[in-house]
Amino acid sequence: MRKIYYLKTCDTCKRILKSLPNTEGFVFQDLKEAPLTVAQLEEIHALTGSYEVLFSKRAKLYKEMGLKDETLGETDFKRYILEHYTFLNRPVIMVDDQVFVGNSPKVVAQAQAALS
Repeated sequence: MRKIYYLKTCDTCKRILKSLPNTEGFVFQDLKEAPLTVAQLEEIHALTGSYEVLFSKRAKLYKEMGLKDETLGETDFKRYILEHYTFLNRPVIMVDDQVFVGNSPKVVAQAQAALS
């Protein structure tokens, strides 16, 4: 599976996608236009082993909803990611049996190396 989940309106996602080599043949899914399905989230979860890794604690809604003051478990992370795309830590880059989640320089460098 070669797939990238992102937001086309996100400047960070756009910058990272431009920096990736060899992305021809990838399926690009804009999460605003085509929200993540339960099956897709479970497929990503199978590679990461954690919904928390996939959850963005930097999302504006995270603070607005007061979630930072709550103790969230794996089922909570899964539910919020499925409820609103903003809770998914983006981009999510799937390369065969590897997954790269988020926009940290380390993760982006790992994704670039995997695609080189």
